[in-house]
Order: sequence, then structure tokens, then C-alpha cells
Amino acid sequence: MGPSEKEEEEQNVIVISDDDDGGDEEVENTQGSSVLCVELQDESHLEEKKPEEIVDEKEDLVVTYCKQANVMPHARYDCNVHPFERTECDTCSPLGTNNVICDQCYCYICDKPAAECQHWTTPSLCHCNAHNKSSFWKSQRNLALTGVLAMFNLELLDIDTELRHGGDLLEKFIRELSVAYNMYLIGEWISPPAQECFCVPKLPPGQCDSCRSQHMEVVHKYSGVFELVARFLNQAEQESPKAAAIMLLGAAKQIALHKDPALLRSCQNLGHTASLRIAVPFLFQRITTRLQRMLVLCDFPKTLYEKFIQFFQSISLPCHCHAFTNCLNVVPWDHMLLTTVLKGQNTTGQRRLKGRKMYLWEALPVVEARVEKLLDKKKYKEVVRYLRAVKCDDNQRLRDLRDMIPFYLCKTGDFMDATHSLLFPVNSLACCSACRITPCQFKVYLKIFRTGCVPSGNDIVETGPWVSAGTPLRSSVLIKQALKVLYSSKALCRNAKCWSSFIMVLGSSNFLEKRGHLLPLTLEEPPLAFQAKVLVASNSVLEDLKARVNVSLPPALFSAQLHHEASLILAVQAVQQMLCYDLFHLTSFLEIVLAFGKNFWALRMLLDQLSCEDHILCGTANLLLRDLNREKGTMLSVWQNLGPKYVGDFVCLFLTCRHQRMQSVGLFTLNIIIDNLPLCPWAQQLCTFFRDSGLKQLPLGTTVHHEVSKFITAFEKL
Repeated sequence: MGPSEKEEEEQNVIVISDDDDGGDEEVENTQGSSVLCVELQDESHLEEKKPEEIVDEKEDLVVTYCKQANVMPHARYDCNVHPFERTECDTCSPLGTNNVICDQCYCYICDKPAAECQHWTTPSLCHCNAHNKSSFWKSQRNLALTGVLAMFNLELLDIDTELRHGGDLLEKFIRELSVAYNMYLIGEWISPPAQECFCVPKLPPGQCDSCRSQHMEVVHKYSGVFELVARFLNQAEQESPKAAAIMLLGAAKQIALHKDPALLRSCQNLGHTASLRIAVPFLFQRITTRLQRMLVLCDFPKTLYEKFIQFFQSISLPCHCHAFTNCLNVVPWDHMLLTTVLKGQNTTGQRRLKGRKMYLWEALPVVEARVEKLLDKKKYKEVVRYLRAVKCDDNQRLRDLRDMIPFYLCKTGDFMDATHSLLFPVNSLACCSACRITPCQFKVYLKIFRTGCVPSGNDIVETGPWVSAGTPLRSSVLIKQALKVLYSSKALCRNAKCWSSFIMVLGSSNFLEKRGHLLPLTLEEPPLAFQAKVLVASNSVLEDLKARVNVSLPPALFSAQLHHEASLILAVQAVQQMLCYDLFHLTSFLEIVLAFGKNFWALRMLLDQLSCEDHILCGTANLLLRDLNREKGTMLSVWQNLGPKYVGDFVCLFLTCRHQRMQSVGLFTLNIIIDNLPLCPWAQQLCTFFRDSGLKQLPLGTTVHHEVSKFITAFEKL
């Protein structure tokens, strides 16, 4: 490199001063500048002084190394090449040489190279005069950098990529909305129906242009604006939370400014999207509901959370939207009253503040969002406390949410509290949750109380994986609570599925299969004396439970070795009483029969109990025959899975009944098998079972003997 090139390259030296006070005049002159130029000595002198340090005693400054400065990008007011003149807010024309720039000068307002600034010397703007010592130019810079986000009172440090993206989409929407709104204000000219002509000469109605023009009217339809806003809201729901919040709040502000140009004209003839006074509240409902959920579900920074609420409160709402004035006053998660409720320190949701009562009252979307977030975090105890304490404007939906409290208690393993929550309402104005649970939910609850396991998800469903949650309820407690639930609801008590679930659960073990199914028990028939004792005790227990009297099951019968058998006997007695009162309300009896599984002694006991009253026994038999006729395919599949011994015991049970109507159930079963022999590969084994059991030799009556003999003979010939 030649000497001339070296001299040209080494012109400036950057010196960083550690004296911030600036005591003397020279330092004062350099304040506000990002670079300091020091004139170099000639090269020969530098070479002589190279091993030594250059010390400036006056400024306590040490220069240990010198190199040519690289001019970095800088604001125009920091340029060391061209002088800059400062004023507070001069925008008329460039001051001095402020419009002259070097290659690295940046516009302070636009934050881009000055050569690319479109308003560098524009009158009334003049970005070339901008500098960082003026509050006016600082506000202009913030406005330029934040764009439409400036109306949210956001600082530059608050704005990230998500917010800026939302602002860009909002700015584009505002431009499109302005066009659509202007078209709405212009309106459409609509010709009236055919009017009588009063001109001379008189023309037929509707053919006179003069008369028709006098009756034409302008109709303002908001439908185009509504569709544009609706599409924008759909787009907002697909964006990130911060961007969506900006878009929703901005849209709310824009449509709140819209006016109906025909205030005196009735809007009854227009649709809900064509009338501004109907469409705008509808859009506001959608916007505020979404924002309420976002304020609960999205973890916005506290300052941003508060600015969103402040922005909505600053919107001047029209009269038809006054109902939305305080809808975004959503208490944050760290609110004192909410916190004490979630921690269990406040069970009522009330507190006194300066002599005034405060209630934990929240809008329904807020309540739903809080429950959703707590469930996602598996905070079931907090969900229960919150739902018991909170108040809402939609009591019907709040009641539906509270109906899930027993299930959430089951998720915590508190099964006793769950049973109490099913039977006792949250407040005195509502009925208990047991009145509204479905038969499927009743079955799930029984399965939970029996096994101590719960569905892994947050819904009351039987399908899917189950996980252990606590210690199962004792059989005596399970029976009492299950019967209390059944007797508290006529809909449940008259549903065969509920009784079949009750019998099936009592006849199953406390353990679940890997797939979450109950393991049925095959119990030996207990002694007749034991059966008689349980039947006598069951009568009084069931009557007390119907009267909602708190009873205790006899420990000698229900806590002994035969407690499973005693439970089934009590269930038999309960079903027999139900049939005496509600037989004609039942839609099926077959599933109750199948619920006994292989415990045919308990089913025989039920049939013997029914034989005391002929009309009940005949009605039950008729219902069972109808079920068998309707469910032939299902029964063939069940019999295939359970095997010939089960089918043989099932048929023998009904054929050996003393009442002919019940015997017809066994005969009908045989006819189903005979008519579907190709689907019954186990029929030959069933024939062997009949022969070995001596069914043919029993005194069953002429008709039964004939059918059984025909069935056995048919297979002996094969």
C-alpha cells in the first residue's frame, strides 16, 4: 500500500472516553456525539513514539493504539462529516445542511438509510431535522415505528414480532374497512312497487319514470361491512394470541365508530347482517367473548394485559353496544379474592372491603376459560373450589359446569365427597347433580367407586385408558350411595341400563382389565338361611333409602365373607321392588338379565320373587320375549362368546320355572338356536349339556318336553 493510500485511509481515530461528567469545555463540545476525531501526527513521529504510550494528563486519557476509524451507520444528527443544527420541532424546511448526508446516515424517524427516506425534505415533515433531544421528534419516531400500534399506547420495548404482525394485518383491514363503510354510507337506490301515475297523460302504474323517481328511496345495507369484519375475525382466530388480540381490539374500535345514516328508518325489514344496529352488537359479542377467553388462557405480560383492557375501556361505545362496557374487566389470576378461593382459604367467594360485600362474579366465557386452563394443568381441587364459589350471569350453563364437580373430586381420589356432591346441590336454589346425570355417566361413577380408578382424560367416558386414583369404596357404602342416586331421579330409576350397571358392578371384582373392563365374578350360591336373612334386612334398608333416611347395612351380613353374595341379594330385592312400581316404564329387561352374568342363582331368586304377582311376572316375561325377538343377532354373538354351558344354564333356568309364561322364554331361546344353527357351532355341545343334566327327564310339561326332545333328537341324528 502506498503512502498516499495509507494517509487517505488513516484519517480518523475512535477514542472512547470514560469521563462521563465532562468537566472542561472540550468535553462539553463533544457531548451528544457518538464519535470523537483525533488528528494524527506524522508517521515518522509515530514510529519514534510507538513503544511509548501517549498520555493526556488533562483528560486522564491514554491512547495505546491508533487505527483508522470505520464509519458505522449512524443517525443524521450524529454525522461527523456534515454539521447538524438542532431545534425542537422545525418541519417546514431543512435547517442549514441537515439535508446533506454521508453514505452511512440513517433517518431517525424511519429507522432506515436517509437516502431511502421518502420524507427527508418533504415540507411539513422534514425528517432531516429529526434528532433524539427533541420530545416532538421522539414521539414522531415512536409513531412511525409502531404504526397502528401507537393507538394501543405500546412502548417500543413492548412490541415484538407477533404484535407487529397483528398491527400490519390491522392496518390493512382498516383500509379495506374504510372502503366498505363508505359504500354503506352511500347506500343503494331501490325502486318502490308500481305506483299510480298522476301525470298527464296518465300512464299505467310503474311505467312513469317521473313518478317512479319521486318515490325511490336509499337503503343502507351493512351486509358488506359485516362480511368483511367476519372474515377478519376468522383470520384473527388463526393467528398467535398477541396478534389476535391486536386485531380483535382494533376491529372493535373501528366498528364502534360506525353510524347508521338512517336512524329514523326502521330496521325490522332488514336481516341481522344488513342492519347496523343488529350486526354491530353481534360482532361485539363475538369479539369480547374471544378476548375474555384469551385474557384468561393466554399468559400475556402484565403490562400488555393492562394495556389491552385500558384500550377497550377507551373505546366510545354506541348506545346499542353499552352492554359491553365492562365486559373486559377480567380479574387477573393473581387477584386476591380469586387466589384465596383457589387455595381454599375462601369457600364462599365473598369478602368485605371497606364495609362493602364483594363477590367472585365472572362472565360465562371467563368461567369456562378458567375451568379449561385449570383442567389442562390437572388442578382438580382448584376447579372444584372455583366452581363452588363463583357466580355467573348464566345460571343454566354454570349449573352444567358444576355437575362435573363429582367427577373432578373422583380425579383427586376423594370418592366419598364425590358421592355427596352427586346427592347434594351446591346451593339451596338448585337440585342435585344426580337428577341430571345420564345412565352412561351413572355406570362410570359406579365403576370408579368400585375400582378406585378413573378415566385418564377430563371427560366422564367409559372408553379409553383408566388410571388409579385412590382406595375403592367399601361394598356397603357403594350400595347405599348408588341406591340413593337411583332413588333421587325417576329417570335413572326407570332406566334398565342403570339397574344392569348396578348389578354388573356388584358382581365384579375391584380390579380392572388392561383395557379398562371390569372382571366379572362367578359366585357360589350362599346357604338358603343366609339368603333369607339378607332378604329380610334388605326390605327395611330399601324403604329407608327411598325415604332418604341415613341407614347402615347390617355388618354381620355385608362385612362378612359373603359380602359379594349379600350385595347381589340386595340388588335382586331392589330390582323386584322397582318392577312392582315401574315395570311399564321400562324399555328393556334383557340387559338386566344379562347383567347377572353366570350368577344364575341370583337371577333365579329374582324370578321366584316375581312369581308372587302374576301380572308383574307376565309383564316381565312379555318384555323379555320382545327383547329376545329384537336382539336375535346380539344374543347369538353373546352366546358365542360365553359358550354352551352359559346358554344351557340360561335355557334351563327359564324352562324349569313354575310359571308357563317364563318357560316360554326358554322355548323361544331354543327356537332362535334351531333357526340359526349355521351361526351356532356350539349347538352340539349344548345338546350334550341337556342330555347330561337330565333335562329330558324333568317334569317340565308336555310342550316343553316336546321342544326339548325335538332339539336333542335333531342332534342325535347328525
